[in-house]
Amino acid sequence: MPAPAAFLRALFSAAIARAAAPEMLVPHLPSPPRGRTVVVGAGKAAASMAQAVEAAWPPNAPLSGVVVTRYGYGVGPLPRIEVIEAAHPVPDQASQHAAARIQAALRGLSADDLVLCLISGGGSALLAAPLPGITLADKQNLTRALLTSGATIAEINTVRKHLSAVKAGRLALAAAPARLVTLLVSDVPGDDPSIIASGPTVPDPTTQPQALEILARHHIPVPEPVRRLLEDPAHETPKPNHPAFARAQLHLAATPQDALEAAASTARAQGITPLILGNALEGEAREMAVVMAGIARQCRLHGQPARPPCVLLSGGEATVTVRGAGVGGRNVEFLLSLAIALNGAPGIHALAADTDGVDGGAEIAGALIGPDTLTRAAALGLSPRAALRANNAHPVFAALGDQLITGPTRTNVNDFRAILVL
Repeated sequence: MPAPAAFLRALFSAAIARAAAPEMLVPHLPSPPRGRTVVVGAGKAAASMAQAVEAAWPPNAPLSGVVVTRYGYGVGPLPRIEVIEAAHPVPDQASQHAAARIQAALRGLSADDLVLCLISGGGSALLAAPLPGITLADKQNLTRALLTSGATIAEINTVRKHLSAVKAGRLALAAAPARLVTLLVSDVPGDDPSIIASGPTVPDPTTQPQALEILARHHIPVPEPVRRLLEDPAHETPKPNHPAFARAQLHLAATPQDALEAAASTARAQGITPLILGNALEGEAREMAVVMAGIARQCRLHGQPARPPCVLLSGGEATVTVRGAGVGGRNVEFLLSLAIALNGAPGIHALAADTDGVDGGAEIAGALIGPDTLTRAAALGLSPRAALRANNAHPVFAALGDQLITGPTRTNVNDFRAILVL
């Protein structure tokens, strides 16, 4: 097998390639309708998905639309579908402009028309349309507070859905009476369509009281206009019995499990036994790392639950409650905690990264560790424990030269973790 770092990078590349492959979309494309086809979408994969749709769509069939993706995640101008870039994870004016353009594209449709909605992770921030009575600044402030509170993605999106004119099925209402087909790239534990990008085209099972409870539990101040909106039943989100969903279909085109299985296949080809521990793991990143360190040690010392050489694969979305001066980053925080828990245990190497290429708002996907991580850090005068306490892992890996930088991957199937045990 290649060197441990090269092997781990190859697994990550295989996971990304599976989640970003244009062919993942094609089997799910419907036939052109009698009327028009309008493509709308939001997320880090939205531009590449739109490009794949254009390439597969019959050239003589009408096709138009608008999608929005993260800054830098575009694919250049497309002939028939407009691509807008906006901010993530906190929405900006471009996010609001994109939502308005998408709403406009859905006006005046008939039952003979088709709306093809392309949704992937990141869509919650990229598609910002505050309900009347609240402002973009209100949503920005709440988003920042939620992202550093330790709230799960399901909790964060529960709040987002109840403040939006397009999320939580409201885009489906705008598309009616046209037929609606949603193609999803999942970035959430459990692949729940109502959570991916806050479910703009699917019914919402959550409620306004739940949104208020989440904000209270995480000690997030609620501006009075937001509180009034969340306490007004007239603004509750659409539920499953709404007639707008009668002609709606959805398909999962790529999932975290797909990415893990691609990595597992690559590992087998190298003679390394893969063990997928789960595609939907959640919890504080630093605490998850301590558990994973215990499993890795058990493999090396006792051959359980797999004999070396093996690689422990997992996905999902860890959380970081930012209490220090750092910016967090759940994958680098996981790795720093893992290195500390392993304390130089021989033969154990690891990679953790976000499949979208961005960890904790930094333009860095993640990092790698090995048995020498702590000793190398000490030689540079660094304190990994102090950095972990401050939620400031990125500078440690920058100093060590162990950051994983991919640039825009144009997809997102959540976190990817691989622990190699030799």
